[in-house]
Amino acid sequence: MTLAVAALLAPAFALSPVSAHAATYKWVDEKGVIHYTDKMPPEEINKGRVELNKQGVPVKATDPAPTPEQRRAKELEEQRKRDLAKQQDDQARRDRALLSSYTSESEIDLARNRSLRTIESVVQSSKAYAEQLAKRKAGIDAKKKTEYADKTMPTTMERELESINTELARQDELLAQKQKEVLAINVKYDADKKRWRELIAAKGGEAALLSDVNALPVVPPPAKK
Repeated sequence: MTLAVAALLAPAFALSPVSAHAATYKWVDEKGVIHYTDKMPPEEINKGRVELNKQGVPVKATDPAPTPEQRRAKELEEQRKRDLAKQQDDQARRDRALLSSYTSESEIDLARNRSLRTIESVVQSSKAYAEQLAKRKAGIDAKKKTEYADKTMPTTMERELESINTELARQDELLAQKQKEVLAINVKYDADKKRWRELIAAKGGEAALLSDVNALPVVPPPAKK
């Protein structure tokens, strides 16, 4: 009876989890020596290893844990890829807007001229205002040299002169800012025109051809005799 029970229990022990999952690990230490162990030493747990079954066939490979430098390099590379993808998305969005906004180069030039006219209007107004201020300042300076050459100029006049000087400086700053805006507008529309040409060329150049045709001077037909 005892032998019979043992015979019945033997297959169960043969299929126990410990036996069924027994494996061998192959790993290499710092000196390049290859080791075969039934479990990884705690101090070597972060090393790369290959798990072998009973027949010595590889069944699983585990890469070594990355070093702090490798993790940092990976993070930087992932961030670079994200930035590149965002740049590409932004460029694609700008390209779609450019193609939907203009059907010819002449339309880009018209948009440029509208923006420049708006700035020119502000510039002319500023120059006219500055000219009025300059005349008023010249009048006060003349009185200062004649009427108040030997006496103190009234406080109200001094304050007015100070206010004029402050306003003239502000107008100078405004004109300088508008000059920068003119430069920025020209740079923008030059870039838009160049990119529009590239996009049209990539699509086959149909719109570019139409633009060139529209730009040609109109030649009247010969007069009939």
